[in-house]
Amino acid sequence: MLFAALIALLLAVGVFFAAFGIGSHFIDKVYMSPESVAARKAQIYTDFNIYVRRNGLAGTDSAAIARWTAKRDDVTIIVTGGGGNYSVRRGEEAPVSNQISDLVQIAGIYGKLYPMRFADGEYQIAIGDSSQNRERVVFLIGSLVLAAVAFIAVMFFYIRRVTDRIIDLSEEAVVIGRGDLEAPISVAGGDEISVLAAEMDNMRRSVIERMGNEKRAWEANSELITAISHDIRTPMTSLIGYLGLLNESSPDDRESRERFAAAAYHKALDLKDLTDELFKYFLVFGRAEIEMEREAYDARLLVEQLVGEAAFDLKDAGFEVEQQDFTGECKVVADPMYLKRVMDNLVSNAKKYADKTVPIVFRSELSDGLLSVRMSNAIAKGVSRVESTKIGLRTCEKIMQAMGGRFETKIEDERYTAAFSLNAE
Repeated sequence: MLFAALIALLLAVGVFFAAFGIGSHFIDKVYMSPESVAARKAQIYTDFNIYVRRNGLAGTDSAAIARWTAKRDDVTIIVTGGGGNYSVRRGEEAPVSNQISDLVQIAGIYGKLYPMRFADGEYQIAIGDSSQNRERVVFLIGSLVLAAVAFIAVMFFYIRRVTDRIIDLSEEAVVIGRGDLEAPISVAGGDEISVLAAEMDNMRRSVIERMGNEKRAWEANSELITAISHDIRTPMTSLIGYLGLLNESSPDDRESRERFAAAAYHKALDLKDLTDELFKYFLVFGRAEIEMEREAYDARLLVEQLVGEAAFDLKDAGFEVEQQDFTGECKVVADPMYLKRVMDNLVSNAKKYADKTVPIVFRSELSDGLLSVRMSNAIAKGVSRVESTKIGLRTCEKIMQAMGGRFETKIEDERYTAAFSLNAE
């Protein structure tokens, strides 16, 4: 808009000076040429002579002459002779000196003196014509009008172009509003409307992407519910069956009762694993925020308990564990239950992918007001390095975000490292 206004202003200024220059040239070279000036003065002389004869004016009748010049703003009449000189212009009289030198000067300014017979004798008159000033004003106004027209034309062209683009954009928005998200939004130019169109197109793409994600999430939810329902039904049916057999078995048949109880226990563990996976899935893909009961805890005791339980679980699974504790005292605001879920996920991943021949290292550190707990393990050869769905890691990330902390992982030099951190007080 500013660029268009600047172009229109420059064009208007150019048109004004060009038109006014042409007009001035015409006045100077044509309108004020000796022939044109002589012709206009001759006409003025004729009109004034008719007025004098018709009214029988005397050369000294300045009031009557003033009435004639009052109707002609651009005419000046200087009357000489008869013992007195005076000038009449625009209906006003002014005395003129009788000196010969002054008369010569008058002739030099107004041109030749014209003889004029009045009722009281012969006089001479000088005629002044200033109509060129009126013509200059006319050309000035005309130049201003042309400049204004040029400015308005450029701005009208630009505004019309902008309006057409806005109309096109609104029509495209209406099409999208009716549900046709595949209809593209045209982006052209580099002004504010182009930026608006680009942002609207980005919004359209974002909506398409979000709807696609929601559709895929819905399909995944449906598949998960179907699979989980089938998977839960199988161990649940077995569990009910074993519990029924246990209930019906004879109290004296200790061996059978122990076998049924052990089978039921393992089926219950299978159910727990399935429900844990279901919790992870809905924690990651669910829309509701995680509700936590966060309290301030002694960081050292909390870390020792989390790492201690994780180390015990890993050692029980045949891994070697090394621990490096932090120094200093601080408190952290956290929910221990959810922190334990994070640690359980890390331990579960280590059991799947860690190399048992290399120690798993736990390192807790307090630095710059941040408490971090890091677990590092070597990756076993021949084992997939990443989870197929990454639901466990995404669960950890979402839990730590809800707790006001951070969660990060990296793979470097055949070692997998996972770390979570909290603000320390």
